[in-house]
Amino acid sequence: MTQPGYDAMAQLYSETFPSAYQTPLEGHVVAGFVDLVREGPAEGVVVDVGCGLGHVAADLAGRGLEVIGVEPSLGMLDIARGNYPDLRLIQDDALLGSADLAGERIRALIARFSLIHLPPAEIPGVLARWADLLDPGALVSVAGQSTDTAGAVVEFDHLVARAWRWHPDRLAGALADAGFDEVWRTVSRPDAHNRFPAVHLVARRR
Repeated sequence: MTQPGYDAMAQLYSETFPSAYQTPLEGHVVAGFVDLVREGPAEGVVVDVGCGLGHVAADLAGRGLEVIGVEPSLGMLDIARGNYPDLRLIQDDALLGSADLAGERIRALIARFSLIHLPPAEIPGVLARWADLLDPGALVSVAGQSTDTAGAVVEFDHLVARAWRWHPDRLAGALADAGFDEVWRTVSRPDAHNRFPAVHLVARRR
């Protein structure tokens, strides 16, 4: 999967989002995820799927985790590599099929506002692929714009690329179908930074 929209708008995106999180809650949610990861096996890397500008991957590395950032947009990767030259950053999509990941033991996956760009029909295959890559007990964290309509997956007018909003229960169900059990979730309301509700959902590989 390529991301020509993000390639074209990478510099503007960098200027618009100069830091990892738009709200304190987002930072606290990621910190809570990190605490859970630390409670598990210490071996392996955390993969930031759709790492964009590298801000969150850098935050995870700063918290002592070994991190690999994965991003399909070369434009975004170029900026991330300039900002964080010590981070390991590779071009790949959510299926994580790059030879650069071959042989890596993955202890956790985080995908913040990146799976929203996958057509809903592709999500089960991606989550099944993640389940194949992870040992039982490994964690995933998925975040994205949400909806209050029960069971819905709704396309919305994202400024950069096609995108979909998932009801939290529908997202949890997709993860469950792939072999992940929900640990916790947060749902925040629209505010000055977000037009829609946002869900952060953490699940564990069964």
